[in-house]
Amino acid sequence: MAWPAGAQNMGGLMKETPSNFFTPEDNRLFRAAWTKVLEETADKGTQSWSNPQSGSGGELTLERSFEWRGNVCKEVRVRNQAQGRKADTTINSCKIDGKWRLLSSEQLKK
Repeated sequence: MAWPAGAQNMGGLMKETPSNFFTPEDNRLFRAAWTKVLEETADKGTQSWSNPQSGSGGELTLERSFEWRGNVCKEVRVRNQAQGRKADTTINSCKIDGKWRLLSSEQLKK
């Protein structure tokens, strides 16, 4: 399954965070929750994921939906934990030309 919102960008954003220690199954479960939060979840809704084998897990909360340059965008709060490491961050993703793309706050100001 390909990343729905720029696989290359997601890894860079998550460097030195719990996702750096995800197993392949953790990554699969996280990506499934990420897709669900972008495609199916209403504002303020949460998608949780967990892997009992690795002990990793997290929650993705759709903080808000908004429009930017005519594109549907989502602000997602991501809370993950793996191997004793925890992270809490907010990521913006916009559907551009049919694909979810990660955008920084600075890009959204332009």
